[in-house]
Formats: sequence, structure tokens, C-alpha cells
Amino acid sequence: MGFDFLEPINEEILGWLKSLSSQQLGSKVVFHTKEEFPDLDKIKIALIGVLENRGSDAIENSGDLSVIRQELYSVFPGNWATTIADLGDILPGNSKEDTYFALRKVVSDLIRKKIIPVIIGGSQDLTYSMYRAYDELEQMVNLVAIDSKFDFGKEEELMSGNSYLSQMIIDEPNNLFNFCNIGYQTYYNSQEEIDLIEKLFFDAYRLGEVSNNIAIAEPVFRDADIVSLDLNSVKSADSGNFVSFAPNGFNGKEICALARYAGISDKVTTFGVFNHHNSHQEAVLITQIIWYFIEGFQYRSNEYPFGSRENYIKYSVPIDNETLVFYKSDKTDRWWIEIPFVSNGNNKLKRNTLLPCSYEEYLGACNQELPERWWKAQRKNVL
Repeated sequence: MGFDFLEPINEEILGWLKSLSSQQLGSKVVFHTKEEFPDLDKIKIALIGVLENRGSDAIENSGDLSVIRQELYSVFPGNWATTIADLGDILPGNSKEDTYFALRKVVSDLIRKKIIPVIIGGSQDLTYSMYRAYDELEQMVNLVAIDSKFDFGKEEELMSGNSYLSQMIIDEPNNLFNFCNIGYQTYYNSQEEIDLIEKLFFDAYRLGEVSNNIAIAEPVFRDADIVSLDLNSVKSADSGNFVSFAPNGFNGKEICALARYAGISDKVTTFGVFNHHNSHQEAVLITQIIWYFIEGFQYRSNEYPFGSRENYIKYSVPIDNETLVFYKSDKTDRWWIEIPFVSNGNNKLKRNTLLPCSYEEYLGACNQELPERWWKAQRKNVL
């Protein structure tokens, strides 16, 4: 099993945990020790460190997550019933590919057990392994990256934190149905990359768009399977990262709100935080990001894709030659729009499916404006 690749928590941290009060998070988490591996049948969220940073020349030190663990386990949990385990670390293999394989196996095994892996990684190319973990599940995958860059890379470039997305698009089996970037900064991305996002019918939201109205990101997370968070998307004044200086980016409050959206999504099954330098300042921010993800998870409503459409109010909106069908949850007031099954062509969807959307998109449709994300999903479905 993939869990053989996991190294237990070091003795120093385990000794330090004994100094915590019973109210702190560290007293409510079960740990992988030399003597014992957690009973996964009782676990909902599993924390895993991956000490692989060879995919980025910019990362100076991610070889030990003790600082992050001390910060994380010192905080107090909310009113959570969620059971959490720290499964330890995946150490760097002889090659990056060895580490990719180990992470893929661990993530795949956890997803099969309906446990959400929270990866505290080194470089962001580890996102590729998270994606490949879904191969055995034989499902299309939606990826959301909170990032200032698209990470396409150059054609001849080897797999790295700057090129993993190209590998996802090129490599078989191609299970990537949709990619969405949250918070890109235009001056870090070539016009060719921006055009490619449009050509592939992917979604991208500029930093300013999301900062001005962070709620526009919520439906995007509701449709995600994997969320990959690049800490370089946070401005240095809030992250404490002055190695790769970022004058602009999300602030601490915004990045935690996005993490909470990821947690509250019924569909997200893998969450990763990458490109940190293991400084004390970044450890505090990572702690709060993970805290808000778990907080969101605690309040999942188990609606679509798990719930029945009987719990929705249906709205039909005629627009041009189409009739758009919207659904509103009578439980949470959240909205979805139906993507109809297309019988001809290379249809990637096996049946009618629901795409999360916002109330504003419903109002736009009532004013004869086709929702852009619906149109893109339609195009991907038949190409």
C-alpha cells in the first residue's frame, strides 16, 4: 500500500505535543508514530508533508515541517466533529519521479477511503501527482489553482513547478475536464498563455476581479476536485516570504476565505499548499489556511453531486434558441445551471450534469446574457 512511503512524525514534535492543553488542536489529532499508524476508518482529513522541492529553484528550505506543525497544533479548533490524522511525511526519492509515484499512491489510497488528503508540499509540480492519483478512479477531474501564474512552461521544459499544467494537458490518459486559475497577475503571464486558456475553454480570474468580489470564486471551488494553492499568490507583506518577493497578491484574509470555500465544497477531495520556504511567518499563514479549510469542511452541506434534485427549486430561462435550466437549493440558497447531455460528438459527460453558478449569473441570463462558464463547459463537452 501507498502508506508504506510515509515517515512517522519525529520524536521531538511528539514530545512537544505533550505540553499542549487538551483544548488545542494538537491534542485532538491522531499521529503516525514509530509504534502506531492511525486507524483510517475513523479519519476524515489526513495531513501529509511532502519534502520535495526539486521542482523549484526558488525554494531554499522545505526540508522539515516542524515549524508548521508547531504553529498548526498550537491553535484551537472550532466546534468541529471532524476527525483528523497527521500521517507524517513523504521523503524525497532518488529522483523527483520517485516522489511523484509515492505521493500518487498515497493520495489515491486515501481518496478510495473517502479521506481528504491535505498536502503541505514543497514545489507545486506535486500537483501533477495529485491529479494522477485520480487515474485509477476513472473520472474526469477539475483542478483549481490559486496562483499568480498559469504554470504552462515551455515546450521543451522538464516537469517543474512552472510547467506542471502543460504535462496535465499533454500526458495520457487525459482526464482533465476543467482548469481554473484564481488570482493570476497579467504581467507574470505571456499573451500566448492567456490566449491558450481561452482556446482550451478554461477559466481564469485576475487578482483584481477576485479581490473586488471574492464571492465570485465560490462556485468555481464548488466544481473542483483538486485545489492547489501557491503561496506566491499571497503578497509578501502578508505571507512573510521575502525570498520570492511579491509586492501584489491576495492578503491573509482573502487567502483564508478562498481556503474556506475549498473546504466547504462538497466536491473537493484533495487540497495542497505549495511553494513555502518554511519560515516562521509563512508557517503562521499556512496554519490559518489549513484551519479555514477544515472549518469549511465541517460545514459541508452534502448537496450536489451527492444530493437529490428534489431539494432544488427549478427555474427555466429562455435565451436565444436555448432554454437554460437553473436550480436553487432550498437548503443553502446556492445556485446551479444544467449542462445538457449531447448525444452526438465526443461527449465527455455521461448524462445531464449541474454546473455551480451564482445568483448574479441567473440574473444575467434573465437579461439574455449567456453565462460564460456555462458556454465554456458546453464547448468542452462536445469537442
